[in-house]
Amino acid sequence: MKLSVVIVNYNVRQYLTACIDSVALALKDVESEVFVVDNNSTDDSAEVIARDYPWVHLINNIENLGFSKANNIAIRQSMGEYVLLLNPDTVVAEDTIRNVLTFMDEHPEAGAAGVKMHNADGTLAPESRRAIPTPWVAARKMLGFTRRYYMSHLSWDEPGQIQVVSGAFFMVRRKALDLIGLLDEDFFMYGEDIDLSYRLLKGGWQNWYLPYSIIHYKGQSTKKSDFRYVHVFYQAMLIFFRKHYSHLSFFFTLPVKCAIYFRASLALADIIRKKLHLG
Repeated sequence: MKLSVVIVNYNVRQYLTACIDSVALALKDVESEVFVVDNNSTDDSAEVIARDYPWVHLINNIENLGFSKANNIAIRQSMGEYVLLLNPDTVVAEDTIRNVLTFMDEHPEAGAAGVKMHNADGTLAPESRRAIPTPWVAARKMLGFTRRYYMSHLSWDEPGQIQVVSGAFFMVRRKALDLIGLLDEDFFMYGEDIDLSYRLLKGGWQNWYLPYSIIHYKGQSTKKSDFRYVHVFYQAMLIFFRKHYSHLSFFFTLPVKCAIYFRASLALADIIRKKLHLG
């Protein structure tokens, strides 16, 4: 089998069905399978998929296991030469998947590939191309200097090697996964795509940006205005930093750790301010 598509869902049924409809068109003439892993949604996601999409392999979790664990459950059951990790709040252009598969077949050194992501308003999403957040890159990004982090020197209209593939559309070669391992389940949500991308690079594989389009409605599975989001997001940053940079000097890493805590504190303060204002 050529491709296994894995979509992890949590309470976004209206986006999920649009995503699956777009995937069905994009998979025309591709030997493929589609998995939806539902993380114990409280809406009617699972019921709708079971009723209206009988060709989809539906996996119902009895609790919210997070993004990494849920993806890994489906990956272990899948059979494709390639695996596509796809967010439920995306819509895939009809030729995107086939074009990415063609590129991967023609470039055996490519371990993973991402695509040109458009925001809901049609603007280009800078996270389509990202660099590994080394302490230096991460510190500059937190200070507002994002050109290096978002690899802004690259053309939007030509393929280019990048360091981090977005988890919203993450095409990965099965052979590469077999060699480096699946998603790190220490990451509940956020950061797992950075970690997997980094491990691919360290394993000798290349990561690519390809100029084929999807729409990403961005973060519909999470409420970025709540405390849990802040905790999970910044905890993921700390997990990645401790995993890959704990060997660095304390005096070199301390400023980045302080910056992470500082940004988390600002985010929490902003949430409290908004809640008080609304109250």
